[in-house]
Amino acid sequence: MQPIEFAAPWSRKLKIASALSVAILGVVFCSGLLSLRSNAPWFATVVLLIVPVIVAATALPFMVRGYVLTDVEVIVRRFGFTTHLPLAGLKSVTGDNDAMRSSLRLFGNGGLFSFTGEFWNRRLGRYRALATDPDRAVVLKYPKRTIVITPHDPQHFIVRARTLMKHVMS
Repeated sequence: MQPIEFAAPWSRKLKIASALSVAILGVVFCSGLLSLRSNAPWFATVVLLIVPVIVAATALPFMVRGYVLTDVEVIVRRFGFTTHLPLAGLKSVTGDNDAMRSSLRLFGNGGLFSFTGEFWNRRLGRYRALATDPDRAVVLKYPKRTIVITPHDPQHFIVRARTLMKHVMS
């Protein structure tokens, strides 16, 4: 089968969170530039200039750009690298637009270019999110882990993934 590509559209919440975060980082950076002209301590100036750059540079590579469904895996395309999720061992693929609701972020990014990392909620327990639009959530359940992705067409993704799972198991 030819690999099928799925976009990772940004939700309104992600757009707003990213825009606000970038604006705040910009204000902090500009404060650092202004402190160059004042008698501010050099350490404060360096922190104001470096921290926003580090935060943005750290979040950017983890941004989810899309998903590719192949015969044997789901490839999560990021800005800096790819994440491979094998179809072998996958127990279920389900759509659940409430999957990420009321989640607690344990480790990761909660809205600067994506929702990625380790999260927890009562519905799923501990799970890994590789998401951009929680309303399009697809839950991948493995025996020892749960992953949430958000392809642009969840129904098409689910149907194709379930079909491929049958071929991988046989």
